[in-house]
Amino acid sequence: MPTWILHTEFRFDSAHRIDGYDGKCANLHGHTYRVRVSAKSHTLNPSQYLKTPDMVCDFRELKWASKDASKGGLDHAYLNDLLPVVTTAERIAEYIHQETKKRLPDGIELTVTVWETPDSWVEYTDAD
Repeated sequence: MPTWILHTEFRFDSAHRIDGYDGKCANLHGHTYRVRVSAKSHTLNPSQYLKTPDMVCDFRELKWASKDASKGGLDHAYLNDLLPVVTTAERIAEYIHQETKKRLPDGIELTVTVWETPDSWVEYTDAD
């Protein structure tokens, strides 16, 4: 069976605090988050930018979170005001995954990896 896997990476800068955390992460602080999004599909699809079925999805749809917060992304945002969950790296990855899935055709397996620091990251998928 044919399989295509798209990969893209981007960064965004945001502030947050982890409510209820017993330590310094309870204080307001910021990160330059690095995000990798992988989209796996066994079929090709059209998109709002290309009407023929020749792509898994558009890279633009995978990178929505890199946009400025005023344009619907997460860049230069206070994450506690945008996310309906505690702003741990795990929940940020889950949130990006859920919001990205809404922008994609059905049948695409998505994996989101979020680095909070250069040597600490989390990977989230709902495929397992």
